[in-house]
Amino acid sequence: MSTTTEPTATQPRLHTIGAVCERLRAEFPDISISKIRYLEDQGLLSPRRTRGGYRLFSEGDVERLETILRLQRDEFLPLRVIRDSLDLRGTTPAKRRAPALRDSGGEIDLPALCQRAGITPDFARRLEEYDLVTPRIEAGERIYRESDVEIAAACGRLARHGLDARHLRAFRTAAGRQSALLEQLVAPGLRSRDLERRRAALDDLEALAGVATELAQHLLVRDLREASER
Repeated sequence: MSTTTEPTATQPRLHTIGAVCERLRAEFPDISISKIRYLEDQGLLSPRRTRGGYRLFSEGDVERLETILRLQRDEFLPLRVIRDSLDLRGTTPAKRRAPALRDSGGEIDLPALCQRAGITPDFARRLEEYDLVTPRIEAGERIYRESDVEIAAACGRLARHGLDARHLRAFRTAAGRQSALLEQLVAPGLRSRDLERRRAALDDLEALAGVATELAQHLLVRDLREASER
């Protein structure tokens, strides 16, 4: 049952995620627990946690959430733009953000990719071979997207545990299947000529990606837990 903790002399009034949903539903009828969790995953919210892992939202967290939802609804702003706007105000949570669908548009060369991701040029080329990073070639030089840095860095960390690029291809294959499945759900909106409808479809796709990522993580943890108990 949704509850709100009572404030004390030293503790501000805190709200559970269910209580936050009930409080905001009058203005935002489509608000849901999964949507709030997704915004947290995207680095837009950073509620406190109890020892048991339950989220607790302060009044400041609730006000921040209201601002995010209004910017989405009234200004049709994508989450990346909202997050950047909150960054400028100096109020972005310190937790690690989940990847966004909209790329920042920045590009880097091979030496910069290797330096920032902590990998060698040879390993980078093996990642290309298995379609884990996909540069474009300009005047004979490989040009990478900013999003390739985090992918390459994650691959590098796994490689240090003994997984070669050819093993990591399984992650690429799984991601491709998931993205194709999710894209089917919003395909009409993505192909629409109406800009607002395309924005809404992309936001829906981001939300679906967050839920799919959470599901994949839960399934992976469950399988690994079962393997450790054999």
